[in-house]
Amino acid sequence: MIRLLALPLALVALSSYDASVRPLPASLESRLEARFWQPGCPVALSELRLLTVTHWGFDGREHVGQLVVNRDSAEKLATVFRKLHALKFPIRHMRLDDLYGPKRAQPADRDVTGAFHCRRAVPSPCGSGSGNWSNHAYGHAVDLNPRENPYVGCGAVYDPASRPYVDRTRRRKGMVTPAVVRAFRSIGWGWGGSWSGATKDYMHFSTTGH
Repeated sequence: MIRLLALPLALVALSSYDASVRPLPASLESRLEARFWQPGCPVALSELRLLTVTHWGFDGREHVGQLVVNRDSAEKLATVFRKLHALKFPIRHMRLDDLYGPKRAQPADRDVTGAFHCRRAVPSPCGSGSGNWSNHAYGHAVDLNPRENPYVGCGAVYDPASRPYVDRTRRRKGMVTPAVVRAFRSIGWGWGGSWSGATKDYMHFSTTGH
């Protein structure tokens, strides 16, 4: 099981926001190679970084979260999560084991904030996929609280528990706000909730906006 890796004392204390960026530890590389990366992926493991940040949880407390992202975006994302921390924006799950761990270690609600995953773009709930690499395959995308910010196509969602969140006029805990969108836009990242047409990906932020 992947555990928090040599965290700075400031992060362990959780007295204020802190962040660190470092190369992937060998144990994490092995975990990714087993299920989340393979030869032919559009980014090498050496181009990825482990981003560790302080964030607020749904319990109103500070937590340590970790994401695997592209090295060219890691420092920029650290500034985004600093802004989210200042907003006290809650993130439900953002540990490495939540996304990359064995099934038994993953949260049953699947409300996991994550970044790198070498995969093709997921088709809309009411459409077909392009077959292109997802921005996640480059480490250039973050999905934020997917239950509260679902991928919606023609009013349909993949997770039935996300249906109450299709109505974006009712603001509830964990839903992306204009301030969160501005935090990502400050580094040039776009939001899937601003797509034109019937398909919206409210959890999705990426370098291209797609």
